[in-house]
Amino acid sequence: MREALFIKKNRDRWLRNQHMPAEDADEMARDFTQLVDDLAYAKTFYPSGKVTQFINAQASRIYLSIYKNRKEESNRLVTFWKYDLPLTIRKHHGAILFCFIIFIIFWTLGFFITRQDETVAQSLLGAGYIEHTQQNIDKGNPFGIYEHGNPILSWIWIMINNIKVSLRYFVEGIFCGLPSVYELSKESARLGAFHEFFAARGLGVQVFLVVFVHGTLELTAIIIACAAGLVLGKSFLFPGTIKRIDAFKKGAKDGVKILIGLMPVFALAAFFEGLFTRLYNDISILTTAIVSLSVLFVIWYFIIYPIRISRKLAVQLNEEDV
Repeated sequence: MREALFIKKNRDRWLRNQHMPAEDADEMARDFTQLVDDLAYAKTFYPSGKVTQFINAQASRIYLSIYKNRKEESNRLVTFWKYDLPLTIRKHHGAILFCFIIFIIFWTLGFFITRQDETVAQSLLGAGYIEHTQQNIDKGNPFGIYEHGNPILSWIWIMINNIKVSLRYFVEGIFCGLPSVYELSKESARLGAFHEFFAARGLGVQVFLVVFVHGTLELTAIIIACAAGLVLGKSFLFPGTIKRIDAFKKGAKDGVKILIGLMPVFALAAFFEGLFTRLYNDISILTTAIVSLSVLFVIWYFIIYPIRISRKLAVQLNEEDV
């Protein structure tokens, strides 16, 4: 095998080993074993190549880390949010994009089907919800449903419910990812019908400014949670060149890592819904600012930053002549 092909074939794994070191002892041992095999191959065919020096340095680092104390927990948390989670998100951008497309397609279907037949909204949202919301619209307070209940208790209940839903979406992904996609399509169609119900009454713009106070983060987290379920199912269906059980373990680990990263997002979305969405009539500037900042955060942390950090690490690896 030519040296360039050898590097290309193993570059991603070396990059993960360098910047996302294993925390589990078994995984660390497996990484070390693979690097030793790579090193033996490189010493045989490229004894004077810089790739051999690089692999040797990585293997030495892992060997030494086995005998060193673990980093402080705070440093591990910083590493998780700064590197681990963004790189995992970047790794599965394809699955996230697929789920986003599914969301858009079924949101559109729900919206336009409801425009043709408004009874669809009743079947998707429930007759009781439609009746109650229509009463609020007639009273001149279309989003009054968000003003009920104790703000703190609402925050806690919504947070727990959303986390439970996301966990279900992920676990259902074990069945080839199909249930996760189905749940996402159903939720998207329901949201499309919800938007059309308000748009038909001249409240199309307001629904975005109000609901997306919490909906920006909440819907993003739901889409990504479904993507995590898809990753779980895909890892078993398409293991690639490794054993199916090993691929499934990796998919499960990535999915769990993504879900852990979504917990603060769900908590913040619930906090906004419980305490701030209800203020749309009183402090509209605040709610509009929350929507804007939420959109910027989603675009930056889940799209731009993972791409940038991945490219940055790839450039760094190239600069090390690998």
